[in-house]
Amino acid sequence: MHYLQRLHDGNLFDVVGGGGVVTAGLLLSGGMDSIAIAWWKRPAFAITIDYGQRAAAAERLAATQVCSELGIQHSIITIDCRSLGSGDMSYAPPHAEAKTSDWWPYRNQMLITLASMRAIALGVRTLYIGTVRSDGESHLDGTEDFVRKVDELTSYQEGGMRIVAPAIGLSTAELVREARVPPSLLAWSHSCHKADIACGDCRGCNKYLDTYRELGPEYSIVD
Repeated sequence: MHYLQRLHDGNLFDVVGGGGVVTAGLLLSGGMDSIAIAWWKRPAFAITIDYGQRAAAAERLAATQVCSELGIQHSIITIDCRSLGSGDMSYAPPHAEAKTSDWWPYRNQMLITLASMRAIALGVRTLYIGTVRSDGESHLDGTEDFVRKVDELTSYQEGGMRIVAPAIGLSTAELVREARVPPSLLAWSHSCHKADIACGDCRGCNKYLDTYRELGPEYSIVD
């Protein structure tokens, strides 16, 4: 992303490819990482996907509130993929290939594809995703290799859309600090994988609580 500079209106300026304006969008789940990127990068558009995950309603609420506060145009895609899911986020047991309880087969690939389909209709040419360093420690679709490959695949096709993970080298706490996310905005985040009301005992909830502890008193909601 060194060849792009962000403008104040949610667009990007291409300093290498002819100096054109590039409209940015964000795949916004309503979790801590994507909310932090919404504050940090201020995309023109955000896309939230209700694909049948168990916490869909809470994620939609969080994403809608953040977009309202930041003045980001919000688009919600609703598509029922429950029959294809497995693990904590779905209503089915973990898949035999799963290394962690929250693995939904090819989920990130699916979400990026669906978001890109909506994004290109909005004129988006750079789509941000909320991948952070820890994602690659548990899932291949959270690694730098995956992001590079999906970016190559998407940009190869008509429209030349780029997929960018601006925080892939950061932890969630590092991202929040780097972006200087206000505590009041971060408080809208929903990270539970299993329910609209946080269960307190899934991988998403554990990460949420660990991040707040790492952030310290300025942000902390736990002892």
